[in-house]
Amino acid sequence: MQESTTMGVRRFGRVNWLGMYTLIRREIARFMTVWNQTIAAPLVTAGLFLAVFSLAIGPRRGDVMGVPFIDFLAPGILMMTVIQNSFANAASSIVSAKVMGNIVDTLMPPLSPLEILIGYVVGGAARGLFVALAIGVAALLILGIEIQHPLWALLFVILGGVFMASLGVVAAIFANKFDQMSAISNFIVTPLSFLSGTFYSIDALPELLQRIIHVNPVFYLIDGVRYGVIGTSDSSPVLGALVCSGATIVIMTLCWHWFRIGYRIKP
Repeated sequence: MQESTTMGVRRFGRVNWLGMYTLIRREIARFMTVWNQTIAAPLVTAGLFLAVFSLAIGPRRGDVMGVPFIDFLAPGILMMTVIQNSFANAASSIVSAKVMGNIVDTLMPPLSPLEILIGYVVGGAARGLFVALAIGVAALLILGIEIQHPLWALLFVILGGVFMASLGVVAAIFANKFDQMSAISNFIVTPLSFLSGTFYSIDALPELLQRIIHVNPVFYLIDGVRYGVIGTSDSSPVLGALVCSGATIVIMTLCWHWFRIGYRIKP
């Protein structure tokens, strides 16, 4: 691969690896600097969800998909937390930069639209992965849950982080104020995560609702992680991986196009 230098920037081939790495490192540093809010707080929230459901419903609820209710619930809580944190990391980074007027600091360096997109998406997915590892270790040590298919679980955690970080970029580009971002999160992201089989098997729902939920990519993310953890699911993990990959490609393509034309980010 040929190394070249343009305007003092070292490139290998046509990719500014150093610039992209720097952006990714900045995005990871953003949430690691306040790890008590970005890593510890979601872990506590997930623990409270599991504790409340265990105390309120667990003793009276029979097995779900052949496993105890808490074992069934834990993967859904894990993926729901990954979804929320991956989305929030990418969205808050861009919206904050737009509101404070320093988005130009990201747009001016010699980074292509794809390189900028990758920087934001990898940063958001990294936060989701950190949160997933924390919750997974806690579930293993406290609940004694054994992961049946670790590679499948890891694949869907990564897909979930990338998909939701990309969705966070779309939302942040579209929103110009924090209240607009909050509206998108409250009316789109939260319903997607709650109406996706997080707390229940969709087999218990009416057929019409099952068909609607099958259109939701988040359902396949949660169902895929559940398959990886407990070994059973409502749908095929292969189908889920294909649907989530396709949805991610579509969202990332939209992000790349908006960065390329400067939609709602360039003055």
